[in-house]
Amino acid sequence: MGAGRTDTGVHAKEMYAHFDFETPINSSSLVHKLNSYLPKDIVVYDIIPVKDEAHARFDATKRTYEYHINTFKDAFLQDGSWYFHQKLDLDLMNQASKLLFNHIDFQCFSKVNTDVNTFDCTIFEAHWTQENNQIVFTISANRFLRNMVRAIVGTLVNVGLQKITLDDFNEIIKSKNRDKAGFSVPAHGLYLTKIEYDYL
Repeated sequence: MGAGRTDTGVHAKEMYAHFDFETPINSSSLVHKLNSYLPKDIVVYDIIPVKDEAHARFDATKRTYEYHINTFKDAFLQDGSWYFHQKLDLDLMNQASKLLFNHIDFQCFSKVNTDVNTFDCTIFEAHWTQENNQIVFTISANRFLRNMVRAIVGTLVNVGLQKITLDDFNEIIKSKNRDKAGFSVPAHGLYLTKIEYDYL
């Protein structure tokens, strides 16, 4: 049972899964055997014994994602960063990111017709940084809706392009309407970077 699922093309620098097994496991031996069978883009790093009732998906208390944008075309970043050459106002985008903390319901950033009981999420961190030609958006929350991060980034890009104002951004969240939010940025720039549990 995996800790969650992501859209096709999204990367994961950290992912957990749990399984039940009744006999003792030689962790290093099993890690080696699993990696010999897995495709080159999936790697098992460790096997960690946990309590019997542990659940990789439902026990996670915090997840962190990064979205990577490169402002200059780079052949080595084709599959791992979204090339976007237009000038972005990162100061405005960071101001808009802070508005996320004022809300809990993020239905406007969720895929429609999704099978969830609530659109409520608690956001712990949301900010933009830039180093040379690389721009990174980091966001942490207790849970995420389907397509949520990519829709947030697309809407924040519209803020950075000054297509919408900070007030517009706030009203979009309050509207709970996906049609009012921005476009969904390409999946290949998104990374799941950390999943946290109380017992790890």
